[in-house]
Amino acid sequence: MLKFHVKAITMDVEGNFSVLLTDEEEKKVLPIVIGPLEAQNIAIPLQGITPPRPLTPDLLKSVIEQLGGKPEKVVITDLKDDTYYAELYIKQGDRVIKLDSRPSDAIALAMRTDIPIFINVRLAEFTYDIADLKFDDGDS
Repeated sequence: MLKFHVKAITMDVEGNFSVLLTDEEEKKVLPIVIGPLEAQNIAIPLQGITPPRPLTPDLLKSVIEQLGGKPEKVVITDLKDDTYYAELYIKQGDRVIKLDSRPSDAIALAMRTDIPIFINVRLAEFTYDIADLKFDDGDS
């Protein structure tokens, strides 16, 4: 597994959002297309904002903690038919619970619990060199 972290949320010219995951050296990037609500759920903690009411990932975090669990890690496991798959690992007592998850939901939880995000080594072939990406920061 390769350790990645959230670099940014981007929007293309057609209004589609992506979460950009980068490796620890910030040389490789894995873009995952997500919906606008999912982008908001990831962007809020990325920007250091605390919403006035809990959003769904905040609720999930509370439920896991109230049931005696502790999120451990997120693993982006596969890509099938242009859809990424992920697993969320939760430690509860002596056992580790592995849950199937949409990557965006697992990443939103990871942003709130400071747990690591990994990608399956096989998915490295879908990464880009970050130097090849162009960002418009809106200042031009």
